[in-house]
Amino acid sequence: MDEYRVRSLSSDELSLPLDWAAAEGWNPGLNDASAFAVQDPAGFLVGELAGQPIATISAVRYGTDFGFIGFYIVHPSWRGQGFGWRLWQAGMERLAGRTVGLDGVVAQQENYRRSGFVLAHRNIRFGGVGVAAPPEAGLIALGSVPEAALLEYDRRHFGWDRPNFLRVWQSQPNATGWALWNSGQLRGYGCVRRCRSGCKIGPLFADTEAGAEHLFNALAGFAPGEPLFLDLPEPNGAARALAERHQLAPVFETARMYAGPAPALPLDRIYGITSFELG
Repeated sequence: MDEYRVRSLSSDELSLPLDWAAAEGWNPGLNDASAFAVQDPAGFLVGELAGQPIATISAVRYGTDFGFIGFYIVHPSWRGQGFGWRLWQAGMERLAGRTVGLDGVVAQQENYRRSGFVLAHRNIRFGGVGVAAPPEAGLIALGSVPEAALLEYDRRHFGWDRPNFLRVWQSQPNATGWALWNSGQLRGYGCVRRCRSGCKIGPLFADTEAGAEHLFNALAGFAPGEPLFLDLPEPNGAARALAERHQLAPVFETARMYAGPAPALPLDRIYGITSFELG
């Protein structure tokens, strides 16, 4: 008798996919779970065999027409037996009728193509060491930005509204955020949070390369001397140059892929994506 079943994880069970992601070397943030859960409380699935968790996936909804796949992990003891595929089908069914995005690790990209996903661009994780730097003129604490301005700016760069997620993300413990505010207008913002190893910047959106540099300097000063990571879209040459100027080097890559119409994102203003797990 097949005792395999798929169910949603409760918010207090999200340590499971986060721990498994850490074991895969994905380095999630210490407090990611609270922000992830508020975006779509039922969007994190587990496959259980006889009550034992053996596979996870997230299939998180944004609005009515977009979803994002993440945390697709089968426990090493159960790989190659079809359990992951069944969980994948459950996740995709949850997002039926939507454009679906994901950041696929190299080993899985051909499988995603067979499921109808098309490459949009590569994302590259750069890593190095944070350097202390005081906030520069024109920067203000992210929490000081009017909410409407922040949500509108974020939607332009992410592609969809995510107000609940963003409220938790910007105020999570062991993290900070800065914004570039000029003549009453938001010109860029970024967050940095403590992770299982070091700290990670994300998102980092800015209208100009100079603005991104100002924000990066302030964010990197959050944890001087500690490992620092930035996930950036490869087509943004200015983002790669910024990372290299700060002695960050490539350590990991994914493929941003979409099933359905891909959003027209302003990659030249995206210097750091929010997360590989939720887009």
